[in-house]
Amino acid sequence: MKDWAASIVANDPVRIAGFMADEWVIVSESGVASKEQFLSLVESGELTHSAMDLVTPPRIRVYNDAAVLTGRVTNTAHYQGTRYDADEWTTDVFVKRDGRWLCVLSHITPVARS
Repeated sequence: MKDWAASIVANDPVRIAGFMADEWVIVSESGVASKEQFLSLVESGELTHSAMDLVTPPRIRVYNDAAVLTGRVTNTAHYQGTRYDADEWTTDVFVKRDGRWLCVLSHITPVARS
């Protein structure tokens, strides 16, 4: 998780892609975006991140060649020049392929404000 977060903050699409399976998607309140859509935004500079921090201990469950990681993450992103500070619950689903864990799905849910 730390290395993936570091690649996102580095805004390095090649490093980020190294953590993703080809079929990776992210699900958010905006809908579903593919790996290609996400990486093209990073590559173009339309989407950048300057911070990404895990603020809770991650909950990790391994099921043979699949794993689920859930945790609370804060991040600062800029999308098309506008700054966004997010506090989200994140769930990532990984599969083990050729000895490597690759993410196939990321789901983000904004933290409820009390």
